[in-house]
Amino acid sequence: MSVAFTKESDAEAVAADLPDRPIPAHPNLVTSTGLAQIELALAAARAAYAEAQASGSISSDRTAMARATRDLRYWSARRASAQLVEARPRDGSVGFGSRVSFERADGRAQSYAIVGDDEADPAQGSVSYVSPLARAMIGKTVGDVVTLAGQEVEIVAIA
Repeated sequence: MSVAFTKESDAEAVAADLPDRPIPAHPNLVTSTGLAQIELALAAARAAYAEAQASGSISSDRTAMARATRDLRYWSARRASAQLVEARPRDGSVGFGSRVSFERADGRAQSYAIVGDDEADPAQGSVSYVSPLARAMIGKTVGDVVTLAGQEVEIVAIA
């Protein structure tokens, strides 16, 4: 039988077929820190792509090239669509770029910065401006009570 009719190993074919990272439909608002993170990620993606091309082993390691290509497409699109927002609301209300601190009814205090999608990391104290928490807080001021996950919380500080 001719090798033209043999099938590649299934693992290799699947490994190289990586889905694109989803790009949110809403505007790509970023803080200056978020923009710097996108630029670093884009530089890393460019380097990974160049390394995958230069290695000459594209046919033997299709996964590295597929991952580098996918990441380069994603970060290029995110950089191209980034809209830098530097000013927070002047009226003292919660807005994009604000850090809002609030207290729950059980006495727990929490604080989150409201940032862009790529910068958001709830474990590190930041949430996307389209998250339920941010949407509930935006436009509110110190002393306002909002409902989060069925519980009332009071905003105690905005920075």
